[in-house]
Amino acid sequence: MVPSEELGFLFKLLPLIGTLFVIALGVILLNQHFRKNLYQQKLEQEEIKNQHQQELLRSSIAAQELERQRIANDLHDELGAMLSMARMQILQFQKKENNTTNTANLLELIETALASTRRICYQLMPPQIERYGLVASLRSLEANVNSTRETTASLNYPPDFPRFSNAIELGLYRIISELVNNTLKHARASTLTITLTADQEITCRYQDNGIGLAHSPEGSGLGLKSMRARVEALGGSFVISEQETGFNCTIKIPCPKMN
Repeated sequence: MVPSEELGFLFKLLPLIGTLFVIALGVILLNQHFRKNLYQQKLEQEEIKNQHQQELLRSSIAAQELERQRIANDLHDELGAMLSMARMQILQFQKKENNTTNTANLLELIETALASTRRICYQLMPPQIERYGLVASLRSLEANVNSTRETTASLNYPPDFPRFSNAIELGLYRIISELVNNTLKHARASTLTITLTADQEITCRYQDNGIGLAHSPEGSGLGLKSMRARVEALGGSFVISEQETGFNCTIKIPCPKMN
């Protein structure tokens, strides 16, 4: 039997043991709570950092588009106008002097400069996007590719494909144009297909039957980084399907339809 003195001592220790247990439990709970708060703060900081990076990316792309528009307007309004006036004066001089040899060469140079100016202006700021929308601009791109007779382009979209904001349509047009440019420059493809659908989000599926990424030049990877950055700036996703030959990617961009 346990002596009564020891029992008394044990009973006296019980409150202390209980207090120590409560303190230890509190320390454990506080430590867990601290770790949880620290983890939550890290998540919030990462989210803020990601949001800040996305905002910087969107601002950078918006600034680029504004600069493109300014340069395109300057080329069209100033250089284009001067070239047109020079062309008219050469035509008048040609009629008066009947000197076709020199003026014909000058006129050819002016015509080439005008064509180059129009092409650069179109690449900097496609005029069809704001006026006619994404589909009309892509149809024009499709026609330009098919006119080369080296690669056949096919654009597929539902008849009720809606309009979206200018920022989304212009961004998606830039991305698809870069994909087409990569195909024409690097892929050695005979066909390329662009398929558009729109529900809660815009989905663009792009594929060609070329040599694939594994055999493409390293320079084409820089274009992919630029496209991925544009998609992320629009809050979307850019997924490339791994395959031995050909190129296949899916772009998804969440966005509301225009009223």
